[in-house]
Amino acid sequence: MTFKSLGDPYNPDITLSHTAGCSCSACASRPAGTSCTSETEPALTSDAIMERAIKSAVVREVFGHNEFSRRAFLGLIGGGTAAAILASLFPMEQAKAALLDKLGKPEKAKLSIGFVPITCATPIIMAHPLGFYSKYGLDVDVIKTAGWAVARDKSLAKEYDASHMLAPMPLAMSLGIGSSAKPFVMPAVENINGQAIVLRMDHQDKRDPKQWKGFKFGVPFDYSMHNFLLRYYVAEHGLDPDTDIQIRVVPPPEMVANLRAGNLDGYLSPDPFNQRAVWEKVGFIHLLTKEIWDGHPCCAFACSKQFATEHPNTYGALLKAIVDATQYSAKPQNRAQIAEAIAPKNYLNQPVPVIEQVLTGRYADGLGNVRDEPNRIDFDPFPWQSMAVWILTQMKRWGYIKGDLDYQRIAEEVYLAADAGKMMKELGYTPPGKAYKNHTIMGKEFDYSKPEQYIQSFKIRRT
Repeated sequence: MTFKSLGDPYNPDITLSHTAGCSCSACASRPAGTSCTSETEPALTSDAIMERAIKSAVVREVFGHNEFSRRAFLGLIGGGTAAAILASLFPMEQAKAALLDKLGKPEKAKLSIGFVPITCATPIIMAHPLGFYSKYGLDVDVIKTAGWAVARDKSLAKEYDASHMLAPMPLAMSLGIGSSAKPFVMPAVENINGQAIVLRMDHQDKRDPKQWKGFKFGVPFDYSMHNFLLRYYVAEHGLDPDTDIQIRVVPPPEMVANLRAGNLDGYLSPDPFNQRAVWEKVGFIHLLTKEIWDGHPCCAFACSKQFATEHPNTYGALLKAIVDATQYSAKPQNRAQIAEAIAPKNYLNQPVPVIEQVLTGRYADGLGNVRDEPNRIDFDPFPWQSMAVWILTQMKRWGYIKGDLDYQRIAEEVYLAADAGKMMKELGYTPPGKAYKNHTIMGKEFDYSKPEQYIQSFKIRRT
């Protein structure tokens, strides 16, 4: 919120506006006409500005527009005494709380949010039964969605106010790849890791990807980390994902049935459908995607830029609820409770033990082993813009994007790291001090500052 020229009730020569041309927050309060002192004076918080505004309003109510009487009174008893009198006679905290509540009230409290029933959507889903939305004044319907094309189309049609999306989707939608172009923003990642490559049980003797020529694989969507990680993995083993194997889009809830029917030899899917294949004895876990890229993004919370702009208080409350729920999900001691909360039919519709194996990381792999991988799935809301750059390189590598790209500009317009960082701070967490870093995928470093060189470094590519 912004307050301009409200005035200080104790010093009429001080205004609460920024000096013209100065963008620093520390210029919020100082004698008019003085130079910027942002290096030495602390910035006023919005809370302090609010308190000054209320005090100013009270003093002006007492003295009206009689500037001489106001100055004489303050000069006679001093600002400190005036503050003490005000504090004793006027319920400052109650007034401040009431005004803040009024100014920050969501413009639209009743919301529809789509989700695809997978464990990657844990924060969006569990925020409903565990009360995170209502905590921030929102009445949210979380709507189970059959697949990602449906989530995209309903979001574009404004049937959903916001949605659980795959990390590449807001980038693709903003660029008009696979759909009409509409600016979307992604202020929070839902989960990191949380995927696996599953093979049908009769392929236990084919653990070397070089043996996969002719295999049919399922992924949940073209614009997904699943697709890009599968392509990366097989290409690193010498297979061309467009000619040596077949990659088909299959909605996650249909993965296990297609594996059982022999329509797929394997899939790279979100959970719980990797673990469900083991549970039903139709498939085994070849590897977790954290073994390809530990800490990779998977799913995210996204909405249109229009929604965020036209409903800033609603957007802020919703983002805070999501970030709060994501941080709650990140704590291992909460995972069993969360598994119970998201298992019912209206959410994941899965056996609790299947979800627990995913969330706790203690699981059967379908090959007779019980493994412990505490970060099989993890939750970190911060949307690294360097991750967006990596995704864009893969879109271009495989021909989804043509021509020149301004990688960092696109990343910064879609992945709103500053918004996530702000909410993390307000909730008492420490966000990263930067939005870019290099990443390591299958032992190869990705330098976010050299995206074109990175693409050209691959022998198998479309460009």
